[in-house]
Amino acid sequence: MKTSFNKILYIGFVCFGLYEAVYKKDYLQAVSFLGIALAFDPFNVNQKWSDRPTWQKALLIIHLGLVAAMFGFSVGLNDK
Repeated sequence: MKTSFNKILYIGFVCFGLYEAVYKKDYLQAVSFLGIALAFDPFNVNQKWSDRPTWQKALLIIHLGLVAAMFGFSVGLNDK
């Protein structure tokens, strides 16, 4: 099985982000990890955005939306 290095980094950063959010309750750190994960495209990096399947586009857009929502949530929690 051939796995690209980007896919491993993407999954690793997502796992670290979930760990920070769920176990340590450090949401700003979790947002950082989840945002960095988006830099490592887990799919074929040589494929143009317009040629990608809809499910790949949807996954990346939903991931971006969750990162933005979590960022707003963490800023709201720390607003005192």
